[in-house]
Amino acid sequence: MSDSEDDDIPQLSSHALAALQEFYAEQKQSTSPGRDDKYNVGVIEENWQLSQFWYSQDTALRLAQESIAAAGEGGRIACVSAPSVYQKLRELHGEGISVYIFEYDRRFAIYGEEFVFYDYNNPLDLPGRIPEHSFDIVVADPPYLSEECLRKTSETVRFLTRGKVLLCTGAVMEEQAAQLLGVKMCKFIPEHSRNLANEFRCYANYDSGLDYET
Repeated sequence: MSDSEDDDIPQLSSHALAALQEFYAEQKQSTSPGRDDKYNVGVIEENWQLSQFWYSQDTALRLAQESIAAAGEGGRIACVSAPSVYQKLRELHGEGISVYIFEYDRRFAIYGEEFVFYDYNNPLDLPGRIPEHSFDIVVADPPYLSEECLRKTSETVRFLTRGKVLLCTGAVMEEQAAQLLGVKMCKFIPEHSRNLANEFRCYANYDSGLDYET
């Protein structure tokens, strides 16, 4: 190739090249979060096709704190279709607690052995390393506002829990939730990072801190 042909090849300015490198770095970080930030709520983006809507930071924090209080020292926590709570628990407490995430979205497999693939359509199709009644509290957020989804998710919850249940779902599911899991609506009103059209509430089957102001 001659020198004249070299001159014809478009060259990026140093500013444009730096901007391009920054873009590629951001893209790499969004797909492969680093060790320090992989537990940040929202580091894995919502997939609306999977009916994913993350909690606000304040709600994730409140639910994580309630889970810790309910599980007790050395307790085990299961987060069923509630990745925001799992992430906040890990962000707050590191390796100091026992918590698992049951999730259909395999992007959450970045959490290693604590990730359990979960499809609510097969509510009891769980790995052998997850024994029955092995969690002090189960935090569940069924992905769809339907009786079928709540009923099948409830099967999973009853299998996993030693007793305590913290359910997050629409206000319209109050009657079905009470019938399936014996839970009552809490005073605390959860919020999402994006406003949802449906009124959303928390339910518990024990004397929950979500019924008191903090």
